[in-house]
Amino acid sequence: MSKACPLLFRQIDATISKINSIVVLAIIALYFVTMHVAVLYFLIIDYTIRLSGWKHFSVINLFSSGVQTVFHLPVKMEDAGGKRLAAFFGLAFTVAIMVTYYLEWPAAGVIIALIFALCAVPDILFGYCIACKMYTLSRKFFPKWYN
Repeated sequence: MSKACPLLFRQIDATISKINSIVVLAIIALYFVTMHVAVLYFLIIDYTIRLSGWKHFSVINLFSSGVQTVFHLPVKMEDAGGKRLAAFFGLAFTVAIMVTYYLEWPAAGVIIALIFALCAVPDILFGYCIACKMYTLSRKFFPKWYN
């Protein structure tokens, strides 16, 4: 986790968070294979549930917890700030993909999905939080918002 991550001083399981990210990327890929907008609605609802603090009702979070239990994956606790910020970005990317669907701009949707994947993959593979870097940049450009 980056030194510049927004801190919430609340811990979450990073293993479950990474599984969540893998599932989200798989769901985005499923959308592009099927082009069913219901897939995006599902993802938006699930993000909203998790960001509202009701993660025990999130289908993706329940699935990730089950995968962790079945495969005996380790529990690795991290501060929730960076992961929460990344979830907000994921929600924004998903909404943007949905907008491209309704505007009938499939190429723009693919570009947004690729940017989304390029942000998620480094965290999944290397623990490198791009959302934290974006947070640091935003503080430089908009310092008054963070006082």
